[in-house]
Amino acid sequence: MAATDLSTPVRWLTDTEQQAWRAFISGSRRLLEALDADLKAQGLTHDDYGVLVALSETDGGRLRMAELADLSVESRSRLSHHISRLEKRGLVAREGCPDDRRGTWAVLTAQGRATIEAVAPHHVAGVREYFLDAISPEELATIGTAFGRVNDQLGPGGACLGETCPGTGGPTAP
Repeated sequence: MAATDLSTPVRWLTDTEQQAWRAFISGSRRLLEALDADLKAQGLTHDDYGVLVALSETDGGRLRMAELADLSVESRSRLSHHISRLEKRGLVAREGCPDDRRGTWAVLTAQGRATIEAVAPHHVAGVREYFLDAISPEELATIGTAFGRVNDQLGPGGACLGETCPGTGGPTAP
């Protein structure tokens, strides 16, 4: 990846870039800590919430495990363990895919749906208080555009998976 390719000269961060990068790191960590603390008070972790939301937003409350791993930004192995913990709590269940014997569905249970419906208003209030109320609509649009590109570049099937990313020395799509 680009971070380990030292065959090209390092492009050190400018003072402005360094300030923005450090503000992003500390701000995003603090934001996620605050949101996670709120969710823990409701009996969930941020990762639990992400899985339950992803399932709740689909028809039938079900997703193939591979797709859910991509949506929740978890490795397939980590997601499998995560789903096991959520199963023990009665929030999700696994079902085999009838048309693909190797595939597995993660399915939101009635208890899982009740949990996400009860917790979502608290989480949204935190997102508003800690994030949205602190920034302008213009800043929100910029953040959405910028991190949409980052996600497109690094996410599943992104432009930086495979060969070299243009101008970075890192991976890119074939």
